[in-house]
Amino acid sequence: MNKLGFIGMGNMAKAIAAGIIKSGKVSGADIYAYAPHQDKLRKNAEAIGFTACGSMEELLGAADTVVMACKPYQIEAVLEENRGALAGKALISIAAGWDYARYEPLVDERTRVQFIMPNTPAMVGEGVMLFEETNSLKEEERQELMDMFSALGLVEEIPTHLMGIAGTLTGCGPAFIDLVIEALGDAGVKYGVPRAQAYALVSQMILGSAKLQLETGEHPGVLKDNVCSPAGTTIRGVAALERAGLRAAFLDAVDGIME
Repeated sequence: MNKLGFIGMGNMAKAIAAGIIKSGKVSGADIYAYAPHQDKLRKNAEAIGFTACGSMEELLGAADTVVMACKPYQIEAVLEENRGALAGKALISIAAGWDYARYEPLVDERTRVQFIMPNTPAMVGEGVMLFEETNSLKEEERQELMDMFSALGLVEEIPTHLMGIAGTLTGCGPAFIDLVIEALGDAGVKYGVPRAQAYALVSQMILGSAKLQLETGEHPGVLKDNVCSPAGTTIRGVAALERAGLRAAFLDAVDGIME
């Protein structure tokens, strides 16, 4: 796993490439990318430090590990056109819905496949990288890949049958929390806090609350109770959220995705 190649260079691919280069786990000189929009690709290559390839053939000739980062609807055609060139390589999928089972009938038997679900916080090195348990990588290259992706955040192996729900929590969850940030920011503005400052306060509060739970391992309910003094202001706010159905709303949101 010495030469890493990206098919496509959208926001997530840029975040992954930049994080890996910044970590020093792979040199920018050993990371390649191909995308149809060459001008944009070259600008990204200059900014991030990877090598822009002028064709798919150039990319596949240079890389031993390939990250499928193009649009999901393009993948089948890419696999069909490059089946032979991908043989013997490790193929990493970061496209939603493209798990191991979906690739297996479309690639050469010598192509080794791993499905990974990243999320947008990977762009700032605080993502969650879900590695599907079912894969055909060699054990040593899978461990190397996990170490590489740890530069982008938490790496977790997930059973195939749980990838859907785990991906919903980590992939869709940021949008839910962004709504919380926006709503609490609006509340701050309502009572006089400038909007930019309100967002900064709320975002840091969420970041700190999440870190507190991760580092202490405490049940979230215990941490909530620690803030709620008897007859205090916080418990009154919690009661209002319960009356408004906050918990049910989050459960319904996940049900709406999974059903």
